[in-house]
Amino acid sequence: MLSRGDLTDTEWAVLEPLLPVSDNRCGRWRDHRQVINGIIHRLGTGVHGRELPERFGPWKTVHKRHLLWSADGTWEMLLQHVQAAADADGDIDWNVNVDSTSVRAHQHAAGAPKRPPPTSPSSSKGGTSKISSCPRAHHLAPPGGGSGAPGEALGRSRGGLTTKVHVAAEGRCRPLTLLITPGQRADCTQFEPVMDKIRVPRMGLGRPRRTPDSVGADKAYSNRKIRTYLRKRGIQHVIPEKKDHKAARLRRGSRGGRPKQFRAVATRYDKRGYVYLGTVTAAALLIWLRS
Repeated sequence: MLSRGDLTDTEWAVLEPLLPVSDNRCGRWRDHRQVINGIIHRLGTGVHGRELPERFGPWKTVHKRHLLWSADGTWEMLLQHVQAAADADGDIDWNVNVDSTSVRAHQHAAGAPKRPPPTSPSSSKGGTSKISSCPRAHHLAPPGGGSGAPGEALGRSRGGLTTKVHVAAEGRCRPLTLLITPGQRADCTQFEPVMDKIRVPRMGLGRPRRTPDSVGADKAYSNRKIRTYLRKRGIQHVIPEKKDHKAARLRRGSRGGRPKQFRAVATRYDKRGYVYLGTVTAAALLIWLRS
């Protein structure tokens, strides 16, 4: 399976210059490559942290590193860097597609403790992170969106306890942006948040690119509000129209499941919403690195 392989030398060469070099509390970080390989192994297998093979080092180190990088935006910054490099090479197809998928949450994903996410030691004064600081962007649903702890993006739908992953992908099916909501949240309500989150930085001077050439989506996104939003931004779209919408307009007299390669994404094991979003973002990063 794609997601189980360790980082290649080429992939590591892309990530290494961007990673923090020391931890202010206890000196140097444990080997980033070893830890990331442990995270990749969990992404592909969904294995519990305590069952990670010994070659990845202490399982607590792998677990805590993933929690920290999910909380402080490191995964998202790595993803944006890889996207920026691809855009500079003309390797992004800006004919974007928007869709969502419902993910069944494991029973252990419920009951998250109500404590704040961890903070990065490198973000404090005198830190040595090579990634520029940015506001934490969890993009979770507002409190009260479903069962479980508020803001953890867990909800009830026909599949039981679920989380919904909303994605805007470029023409080669690589994720540009993603966010998560409780599973019962309607797709159309997240179209604008997903689109507004598109932001591919430039490698040199210039503003980040935020506007695709065109957008495609299925009938779940067919409504007047979405079409007006795209029209105002000057974005062409291919969104099939629902039969009842056509009939309603005539009466007035006027003129998307996806296969999954990552078990830790296909089934949600993470209790905290920001950690699961980090898991999905890390999977998206791998897709870009290996495309």
